Amino acid sequence: MVAFWILAPVMVAAALGLLFARKAVHAALLLAVVMISLAVLYAVQDAPFLFAVQIIVYTGAILMLFLFVIMLVGVDASDSIVETIRGHRAASILVGLVFGLTLVLGVAQVSFGAPLGLDEANSEGNIPAVAKILFTRYVFAFEITSALLITAALGAMVLAHRERLTPKPTQAQLAAQRVRDYAEHGKHLGPLPPPGVFARHNAVDTPALLPDGTAAEASISRVLAARGTVKSAPELAEDVKALTEGDD
Repeated sequence: MVAFWILAPVMVAAALGLLFARKAVHAALLLAVVMISLAVLYAVQDAPFLFAVQIIVYTGAILMLFLFVIMLVGVDASDSIVETIRGHRAASILVGLVFGLTLVLGVAQVSFGAPLGLDEANSEGNIPAVAKILFTRYVFAFEITSALLITAALGAMVLAHRERLTPKPTQAQLAAQRVRDYAEHGKHLGPLPPPGVFARHNAVDTPALLPDGTAAEASISRVLAARGTVKSAPELAEDVKALTEGDD
């Protein structure tokens, strides 16, 4: 009971912060707080299997996948303001209220009266009891859920696969195209400079500097340029100039 009264306010505060956080990374970290607190409650209630699953599967795998995708794709706070589907905010609020009502009713039903049969079910241990129920009474539901997960994975693979409109160019064709671009448009013939070349930082948001001190636009990802998180090239050029003059 002491652990509940300590962790419950933390979980509620983290959940509210998750709803009102403006940055997706902050929301994911607050979700981690909720998941870890829930795992601790499982451990306090003598459910080691659920505790391990909550930590390993949800917090350690699924949430880390969310963070990886967020950091890879890049989601700005302004992205959540635009409604990609008309009316999806109202529908989300309605679905949230329905789930909240279901949660309140479920908690109210288990809050009154003492649990019956828990000691007998866990007589051989919590993990064997969960496995016995899962693979005997609910084996068909378990198999159906597994089939749905496999179907979702196959669907993701199908959606991610796209037929090529043109054949994949070879290395010789790419080299010939570079030479043609140089002859016709004067484009740089060599490889593109990576971020941070001739600059004081090697971060991905630091543009490479050309010999005249201007930024090489091709050295920065288009996603970072669209989000406006690229560092200013003139400031970097002044830093490099001051550094070289100091060496002289």
